[in-house]
Amino acid sequence: MIADGVENEEKWLAAGIAGLQQNAFYMHRALDSNNLRDALKYSAQMLSELRTSKLSPHKYYELYMRAFDELRKLEMFFKEEARRGCSIIDLYELVQHAGNILPRLYLLCTVGSVYIKSKEAPAKDVLKDLVEMCRGIQHPVRGLFLRSYLSQVSRDKLPDIGSEYEGDADTVVDAVEFVLQNFTEMNKLWVRMQHQGPAREKEKREKERSELRDLVGKNLHVLSQIEGVDLDMYKDTVLPRVLEQIVNCKDEIAQFYLMDCIIQVFPDEYHLQTLEILLGACPQLQPSVDIKTVLSRLMERLSNYAASSAEVLPEFLQVEAFSKLNNAIGKVIEAQVDMPIFGAVTLYSSLLTFTLHVHPDRLDYADQVLGACVKKLSSKGKLDDSKATKQIVALLSAPLEKYNDIVTALKLSNYPRVMEYLDIETNKIMATVIIQSIMKNNTRISTADKVEALFELMTGLIKDLDGAEEEVDEDDFKEEQNSVARLIQMLYNDDQEEMFQIICTVKKHIMTGGPKRLPFTVPPLVFLSLKLVRRLQGSSQDQEENPFGDDSSTSPKKIFQLLNQTIEALSIVPAPELALRLYLQCAEAANDCDLEPVAYEFFTQAYILYEEEVSDSKAQVTALHLIVGTLQRMHVFGVENRDTLTHKATGYSAKLLKKPDQCRAVYGCAHLFWVDDQDNMKDGERVLICLKRALRIANAAQQMSNAARGNTGSVLLFVEILNKYLYFYEKGNPQITVAAIQSLIELITTEMQSDNSPPDPAADAFLASTLRYLQFQKQKGGAISEKYEAIKV
Repeated sequence: MIADGVENEEKWLAAGIAGLQQNAFYMHRALDSNNLRDALKYSAQMLSELRTSKLSPHKYYELYMRAFDELRKLEMFFKEEARRGCSIIDLYELVQHAGNILPRLYLLCTVGSVYIKSKEAPAKDVLKDLVEMCRGIQHPVRGLFLRSYLSQVSRDKLPDIGSEYEGDADTVVDAVEFVLQNFTEMNKLWVRMQHQGPAREKEKREKERSELRDLVGKNLHVLSQIEGVDLDMYKDTVLPRVLEQIVNCKDEIAQFYLMDCIIQVFPDEYHLQTLEILLGACPQLQPSVDIKTVLSRLMERLSNYAASSAEVLPEFLQVEAFSKLNNAIGKVIEAQVDMPIFGAVTLYSSLLTFTLHVHPDRLDYADQVLGACVKKLSSKGKLDDSKATKQIVALLSAPLEKYNDIVTALKLSNYPRVMEYLDIETNKIMATVIIQSIMKNNTRISTADKVEALFELMTGLIKDLDGAEEEVDEDDFKEEQNSVARLIQMLYNDDQEEMFQIICTVKKHIMTGGPKRLPFTVPPLVFLSLKLVRRLQGSSQDQEENPFGDDSSTSPKKIFQLLNQTIEALSIVPAPELALRLYLQCAEAANDCDLEPVAYEFFTQAYILYEEEVSDSKAQVTALHLIVGTLQRMHVFGVENRDTLTHKATGYSAKLLKKPDQCRAVYGCAHLFWVDDQDNMKDGERVLICLKRALRIANAAQQMSNAARGNTGSVLLFVEILNKYLYFYEKGNPQITVAAIQSLIELITTEMQSDNSPPDPAADAFLASTLRYLQFQKQKGGAISEKYEAIKV
């Protein structure tokens, strides 16, 4: 059926165009022969094709445009006739003899255009006559196109100020009256379309009306272009008349479109000065009108106007724009009880953007908008409308984008209250937006109160919210937690007391994060705390009194106690390797503060983790090297404590699963007994014991390889041990003799030449490099050269 209708319409259009072209041909012939009577006859027949009711507006427009082009040529002919002496008044009378009213009125408008141009009669009289006579066509589509033609031919002939058609003192009033009258009649015709035809074709009619709306809207554009329409005339005449027509038509489509037209075509300063009148019409519109979009566009225009120049801001204050918009939005939301929450939030979002542009210094206004939004949301509970949540994110992002400072946003008491209504996922998105704003602007959050408020806003990222059971993408989760970690590192205050309070606040929040989050959030908190320890340590060197004592409210001891509790929390994860690393970091910091008991306690905790939790052999090797490396740098321990810890470390080394790992760990322990810058920690004999034990283990590894694989395996371990011998020999360890080094070199050389030894390029290269080093030291000269001279290569 639809296909048939379209096909028929194409046939009717083709027939109409054919009839129009045929009559246009005869009209041209009459024009060429200056035959006025025939020209009028054929032009009337040509225009009769526009009397059809069978075409849709879209197809009718095609026919109309062809007729319009022909009428332009006819108008040129009428001008020529007038120039040749033909009375334009007679011509104006003559065309009124056309048989049908529609062709008659098109011809009348065409001649009327020439009549006005001839200035034989005042423009206002001719225009008034034409607009009145056009009432003769009441068919909506035909009437709209006729009046559109009238508007088109008359727009450059209005009796405007400065125009060649300007008349007496009230000339602009006449021009405005003509356009308003034409607009009113066109709107009535446009609205009437809605009520013609069966109800089942409502959707089709609305589509057709949408295609014709610009014909009506052009009248408002013409009004905005009239030079004589100043603010007073706009305020007293134009706007009230247009709004009266909009409100009285009681048509949803017309009201929305025309309100939008007013906002788009008239100047911003006019809107500002007539805000009360314009907003007063909003509650009178039909409840189904999309008023949120209309008001949002109005506020967007005013916001851009305010942003365009600081000079216009006093105008906004003078007219009390914020309070008027705020009241209007309140009334609209109250009047439209069925307005979806998305609509209300959109209005508040636009109002907040307007407020931030116009009154950036008035945080109370911004908070008032957020408060009104909270009041509206409170009746709905958690939002489950994706459109509404997007608008909430836009609403909450606006202060961040304007102030580039979360600290300012935190001053808005209703800001966190709005966030409470977001669902879990959107809460996370908003928290991420906040963190990104802080990172981008390098914002310093410098007080514990602000940190408390900030972390309350970011609850969705810091802990599992009620009802959060859905699967979370692992990569997204890591990115979220890494952003929280970066944020923690940015917290800073010069005042050490306040900084400690910030750390306590952060700890309180991240401890609620659960086992998945702690591995991401505990390390940055630990390092933030250690930074404060270093600062306290630095300041103590400038003071005579001891700030580490119990009398000091913020002391390293106090921070270390907090750190101990924080790292212990990782046991619920569990993350023993991470906890062990953090304990060793804290032990090193305690060492720098000369707090032996604290450092010993951290080492004890690390050892307990190693013994009870670290079971993977690779993890054990890594952990043991970290323990040995940290212990070697410690200077705070007394003999007894150091011996205990060293003995434990060497014991762990000998118990590693793989022989090569044992060997490397044991010769690594040799460094625990020889520390360069501490004379009381140079025990050459125990160094030698470690190296000899490493040799025995390397030898055992070779034997095991021989038994299992039939070859002696690599000599790489022996080369590594040789390097340790050379290191301690160079450092002056008396227990490391030339003979021991010499015999080790010979052992390695012999093993490498053995038929039973597999080729090992890595060991060959390492040995070659070691021997080159020996040669280099011999050639160096001085004491070093003498020392190495005895070693024969």
